[in-house]
Amino acid sequence: MMRDGMMHGMYGSGMAWMMLWVLFGIILLAGIVLLLVWAVKAGGKGRNQTDEGALDILKKRYARGEITREEFERMKHEIS
Repeated sequence: MMRDGMMHGMYGSGMAWMMLWVLFGIILLAGIVLLLVWAVKAGGKGRNQTDEGALDILKKRYARGEITREEFERMKHEIS
């Protein structure tokens, strides 16, 4: 009989702890997902910062004399 009383008391507080652990797990999982999303988005920015834009490449080609003024204007209009 005494055993039932002890188990009942432990079961009641055990449920509260279980709920807290479930909540902690959900928060932890959400944090991991947010961290992964941030890492994927931030990872793409580093590579693009060193890439030249199409207009910059076009200007350099025109400056080197690889294309004529007409070609430069036509290509500039196409990429804008």
